[in-house]
Amino acid sequence: MSDFRHSSLPEHSGSIGKQSQLAQNRVLRNTYLLLAVSMIPTVLGAMVGLRTGINQAMGASPGMSIMLFLVGAFGLMFLIERNKNSSLGVALLLAFTFFMGVMLSRMLGFVLGMNNGSQLIMLAFGGTGAVFATMATVASTAKRDFSGMQKFLLTGVVIIIVAAIANIFLQMPALMLTVSVLAIAIFSAFLLVDLQRIMRGGETNYITATLGVYLSVYNIFSNLLMLLGIFGGNSD
Repeated sequence: MSDFRHSSLPEHSGSIGKQSQLAQNRVLRNTYLLLAVSMIPTVLGAMVGLRTGINQAMGASPGMSIMLFLVGAFGLMFLIERNKNSSLGVALLLAFTFFMGVMLSRMLGFVLGMNNGSQLIMLAFGGTGAVFATMATVASTAKRDFSGMQKFLLTGVVIIIVAAIANIFLQMPALMLTVSVLAIAIFSAFLLVDLQRIMRGGETNYITATLGVYLSVYNIFSNLLMLLGIFGGNSD
């Protein structure tokens, strides 16, 4: 009886390990799938913003735009987290990505007003994809645990938000450029942390996982597009 118990333990432990690995793979697969789907309402939201003139209204009133963005974004994120264990969470996430697309239309309208606007958008898209691929590779191969960076990165995000709001009134080009560069760096690191946490089983809810990854991708793209528009835009 004793021999039977001892011989059974490794098999049982292996079964648990296999189930855990399958669960991790399922969360990662669902996260990537939902992330891909979330791009559809993002594009639709951007199109609505551009075709209805919402982007121009936001440009005319940047103070109201930032307030609308903060209230809408944080409100929807709160609702997503409250409903992350139900299908309503998926619907709220897609509504959130549509809203973020509408908010992005202001930047897209600015860039599309340039002669090479379409090329800049594609370049920003390609650059964001390259960052994503790099962070995913590092997250899957690195032995180091990057989770300790999270508190530092959260502090960085707060600083970026405060600086962005302050610059609405200060109108300092140097500060705007600094915020964009820092945002790309910080959200690239956030992407690395989130992907590694998902791959290692630290995140078991794919809706929460998708929200975190989407926010990083969105911020990398929007800030990269801003820098490209400033330095590579052709208005002639």
